[in-house]
Amino acid sequence: MQLKAKIFKTLILGAPASGKGTISNRLVKKYGFQHVSSGDKLRDHIERQTDLGKEVKSFLNEGRLVPDDVMIKFMVAELKQVENKSWLLDGFPRTVAQADALWKIKPVDIVLNLVVPFDVIIDRVKNRWVHLPSGRVYNIGFNTPKVMGKDDITGENLIQRPDDKPEAVRKRLEIYENMTKPVIDFYKTKGILQDFEGKTSDEIWPKITKYLDPILEK
Repeated sequence: MQLKAKIFKTLILGAPASGKGTISNRLVKKYGFQHVSSGDKLRDHIERQTDLGKEVKSFLNEGRLVPDDVMIKFMVAELKQVENKSWLLDGFPRTVAQADALWKIKPVDIVLNLVVPFDVIIDRVKNRWVHLPSGRVYNIGFNTPKVMGKDDITGENLIQRPDDKPEAVRKRLEIYENMTKPVIDFYKTKGILQDFEGKTSDEIWPKITKYLDPILEK
């Protein structure tokens, strides 16, 4: 589908492992959005060792969050590079201060909020195993390795990342909920946030297209 002349500024919210990556890829493919992921952009700057990358890395090495003012300045600069295109923003804003600053500079048109039960996410992630050298990911029951515990291609051992263990995932989800609820409330008051509930991306996706098609075809 080709978007109409209007530039649509879209934001996607969702807990870790809620399917944001899968849904974002489908949105880009179907509607032609320019995907702007704050995490990907930050990692790119760190790898290229830009001034911003070095600054961000120093915060992360100290176990600190990147300050709002740094993130705001960074993301506004990134969004300026796609200002003539419809974009899908992922991973930002994470605080009300960030949301408010973004709203004053580039008001968002639509906020898509993925609502997946935490127990479903924990169950999904605890079954996730990774082949570290290649980054290949397996999910038991969904994308199960041919031989349990072994990579399909190399036969090397799979591991479970420490932050994929149930207790770690639950902690991450609690942090996300506490941190993001004010951001969700911020966009609810603007009247542009829409919840999409489901247990899988395949269940959520038709609900999103049913919502977006009439809006984006206007």
